[in-house]
Amino acid sequence: MIALCPGSFDPVHHGHLEIIVRAAQLFDEVIVGVAHNSSKKYRFSLEERVQLVRESLQELGIEGVSVEPIPPGVLLAEYAAERGAKVLVKGLRSATDYSYEAPMASMNRHLAQVETVFLAGEDRYGAVSSTIIREVASLGGDVTPFVPEAVARALKSA
Repeated sequence: MIALCPGSFDPVHHGHLEIIVRAAQLFDEVIVGVAHNSSKKYRFSLEERVQLVRESLQELGIEGVSVEPIPPGVLLAEYAAERGAKVLVKGLRSATDYSYEAPMASMNRHLAQVETVFLAGEDRYGAVSSTIIREVASLGGDVTPFVPEAVARALKSA
């Protein structure tokens, strides 16, 4: 079965990777779909985010996972159906994440009969978010414990 792990990954961090690795253990094939939301302001371009996710997964040596951009303006449910994915995999850090994700899961099931599987993230990543990583890095803080080497390099060179 094919699963799609969608996200903006700006930047990808260890919490994201933990969910992707676990998804790869559960499903035959995992597509990491890097999304672009025109209402968000990104630190990295779509192409850079795709490349950083690819490099980060290479660092881990994960098999059965591909990374691709989700075309702007395409509904996630439709994209999943086009790619043959029957399942979306979403990581949850807290009940707040669930409250945000549950209505989208219902809508995706309605639109394209795509189910959503929620994986609870490891506690050590509960406070890690891309937003916090971007902010700390922009102020010169050390985010290396939270991100892969490729991301740490990209944040330092920015």
